[in-house]
Amino acid sequence: MSEPAPSTKITAGPGGVMTDEVGVITGDLTLRTETSGNDVTVRVQYFEADEWYTVTGGKTTVKDPADSAAVHQIAVGLLNRPEG
Repeated sequence: MSEPAPSTKITAGPGGVMTDEVGVITGDLTLRTETSGNDVTVRVQYFEADEWYTVTGGKTTVKDPADSAAVHQIAVGLLNRPEG
């Protein structure tokens, strides 16, 4: 059984978060880090919406799937800007 993808509520800064599918999204978002084997993808959605979008530049490969937790924490640190 695989671990659930970590997710965190964030607030995008003034420039928003760039996504591959729809461009910039802003406001209150949920950030989720998905792992498939050694591939990691960071996605966002408008808070409590249904659609998920891939963060531009948010794909990487890790040596150990457990490292995806560190990728998630870095993404939260970079994208969560509640103070602007």
